Amino acid sequence: MKKMLITLVAMLMLVTTACSSGGGDKGASSTPTPNAGSTPAASADPVKITIVDKDLAADDPLIKGIEEGMKAEGKNVKIEIVPVQSGTYSEKLGLLLQSGTIPDLIYFQGGDYQFAKTQQILEDLTPYIEKSTYVKAAMSPFNQVRTKNYPYLVWLSPTTTKIPVVRQDWFDQTASGKDLIANPTVDNYYNFFKELKEKNKTKFAYTVPGDLEEIDTLFGQAFGLTSTWIKGADGKYTFGKTTEFEKNKLDFYAKLYKEDLLDHEFLTKKWDTKEKAFYDGDAAVIAGTQGKVIDLYNQKMTSQNGATATVMPLPAAKGVGQGYSPIDVSKESRGFAISTTSKNKDMAFAVLEFLASPKGQMLDKLGVEGEQYQIVDGKIKLTEKSAEWYARFVDSNVNFKPDKEFDPSTPFLSAPAFKSLEMVAAMSTKDNAFIMPAELASKWDACVAVYKEFAANYVIGKKTAADFDKFVQDWNAAGGKDITEYANQNIK
Repeated sequence: MKKMLITLVAMLMLVTTACSSGGGDKGASSTPTPNAGSTPAASADPVKITIVDKDLAADDPLIKGIEEGMKAEGKNVKIEIVPVQSGTYSEKLGLLLQSGTIPDLIYFQGGDYQFAKTQQILEDLTPYIEKSTYVKAAMSPFNQVRTKNYPYLVWLSPTTTKIPVVRQDWFDQTASGKDLIANPTVDNYYNFFKELKEKNKTKFAYTVPGDLEEIDTLFGQAFGLTSTWIKGADGKYTFGKTTEFEKNKLDFYAKLYKEDLLDHEFLTKKWDTKEKAFYDGDAAVIAGTQGKVIDLYNQKMTSQNGATATVMPLPAAKGVGQGYSPIDVSKESRGFAISTTSKNKDMAFAVLEFLASPKGQMLDKLGVEGEQYQIVDGKIKLTEKSAEWYARFVDSNVNFKPDKEFDPSTPFLSAPAFKSLEMVAAMSTKDNAFIMPAELASKWDACVAVYKEFAANYVIGKKTAADFDKFVQDWNAAGGKDITEYANQNIK
């Protein structure tokens, strides 16, 4: 992936990292060693560190780069990749761990809670992070809160916040666009969508893949859905999607749908068909994850439609509140853990510390010099092979300070991608979502299903405001009543 010259690194101090669940007891065997977080002593014989990660293969050049880089710093390490069966990663990883094969470093993409809390085989990383230099420096404020709430995973990456984008050339042709940027109200967005569709003869203004989450990122807070749980005048919390705020939001979506501004095929759209509709001009606006995904959108859009068709990130709508989807800080939704059974915990963390260091980030983000990039006239020039490389450990740009500038012809990130990071940092708020306890998990799944079915039917016209109270009753009957009681007992 091509990347942009970092001239405003200080702004990236606010840029964040990815979502979900929180807090808890330390495992019985998670007491850190006295040297936790310290630099392991150099050794003549390499220390073997086993890693399981779906994105790492034994012959990955990143592995050799880590070993050579750490050895140059006096830490002799041999990395061994533990294979995991193909299939759903979280499930196959769970089976691997249950079999008794527990690597030193474990990458989780869900399914970590039972191993951290129930089986207590994941190390509390707090003392390691506190004594670190580079891991700590690479953490965003959201990372810091998540790790405090749930100290078993570290994931140095921006949040997976979605941000809407439009073609810059199409935006420039509109009269309503200026009003939108000056005052991004819901009404101004409506006028902007209408003009986009009419001028560019698109089928729809906005498309989303399968549900409403990617349009909620734009409008949710404007309608008052500023957190998952809304505190009422009586001091009690109510699930936001059962409030009047949600009904008003769905009314607006239904209006967009009726007027062909929201894709009529949104329920059957997938991420790839959503993107194709955008590149082909069938939809004017889509949302994508800040940073690297927006960079990819920009590359593909300009490749297909010309250099003037760069993408432009759009601000969150303003109303009752303003901001993109509230960010869950209860825990990292994915990340690296160290097993409590590891005999080399310090060296395992040292791998993460190296990758967060300036030399490690150059390797992890850019690849191997001479392959993915070259130094030309004292500047970093990315090669064609760079498009195939991506960060596996440290995707965050917080405190990323390469010792050389990037050649302007091969920027670290495109301008729209950089702008998306900046806008998400400026328009993000913390959510009050919490880890759903095991005894309520199935009820929560049932409640989510009830909501999604009702919301979809409301938008396409099969349900109306007259059915909203019945939906709330169904949601409570599916388990929402018990979950709401739990929320009121546990949200601080």
